[in-house]
Amino acid sequence: MTQTGVLPAQALRQMIAEGAIAASPDILPAQLQPASLDLRLGTVAYRVRASFLAGHGRSVAERIAEFEMHRMDLTEGAVLEKGCVYVIPLMERLALPPGITAVANAKSSTGRLDLLTRTITDGGVEFDRIPEAYTGPLYAEVCPRSFSVLARAGQRLNQIRFRQGQAVLSDGDLTALHGQEPLVSGEAVISEGLGFSVDLRPAVGDLVGYRAKPHTGVIDLDRIGHYPAAEFWEEVRTTEGRIILDPGAFYILVSREAVTIPPDYAAEMAPYLAMVGEFRVHYAGFFDPGFGHSAAGGAGSRGVLEVRCHEAPFVLEHGQIVGRLVYERMAARPETLYGAGIASNYQGQGLKLSKHFRA
Repeated sequence: MTQTGVLPAQALRQMIAEGAIAASPDILPAQLQPASLDLRLGTVAYRVRASFLAGHGRSVAERIAEFEMHRMDLTEGAVLEKGCVYVIPLMERLALPPGITAVANAKSSTGRLDLLTRTITDGGVEFDRIPEAYTGPLYAEVCPRSFSVLARAGQRLNQIRFRQGQAVLSDGDLTALHGQEPLVSGEAVISEGLGFSVDLRPAVGDLVGYRAKPHTGVIDLDRIGHYPAAEFWEEVRTTEGRIILDPGAFYILVSREAVTIPPDYAAEMAPYLAMVGEFRVHYAGFFDPGFGHSAAGGAGSRGVLEVRCHEAPFVLEHGQIVGRLVYERMAARPETLYGAGIASNYQGQGLKLSKHFRA
């Protein structure tokens, strides 16, 4: 593996064969995505007093012993309660070769449930970032923010992407790529990535988003297309092209632009500058090669925005830039693209809740 860039599924398969990625039980074919690997929850969850990082020279197991309140068996399922913090050993472990780093992120459906899910490692000083030559276990820190959830061993809440070197596109490269193939509908705002804005003037009707209700039932993460949206979400409507975000509230909105990720690239959604407002956008940030791409059955797909307002009420206006996509080169084109021959829940999406809710 000499090519610089994000490693595709075929390279991940090779890493599994060589033992750089291992698991008990064995990794399933369905865990491999075009440019990432889904990670599975293990059989026990530890309720802890607070979120933590292991820190230099410390293991996660040591810190769990320090902060554990109680433990729960996930074999048959257990409820992870809203507002609580849990640490769950994952089934996968790593023995990364030199030159290969990894970054993890929540899966799309996890983010859309406001289920804060981050990966921690032994000796780790950052969430979701795994240094080259790391050898050891992986853990998920899970904190349900809006809804309590029923979780089971083997469920896949987060995913991991592997890189050889750094292959982030400069603004110049991104401008050139957009010239070859439009990456976004409308004007491209390129500054440390590709900016995208919020759609608060829909082409039809006045529904612009959803806001999580504060007191709801439990969501079983294995139940797909099961829950009536109205029991968990309030509709957000406007005819004025603006809404006021309430502090502490969680919203599902949608980008104004349709986005394309060409087959030889991957992207990660990053928050915009903190100076633009009192909110954070998008906790689940991986965009696979082929997302919104015509060869993979798309014609640009809009990005769903997971928005949480912080300390003060904030006016969000139609067309306001709220985030940016950072594009990276793939080390090689994946065997399968997002949306092409694989069950991709969000290809061609507009405003859409997680897959747990009835269409």
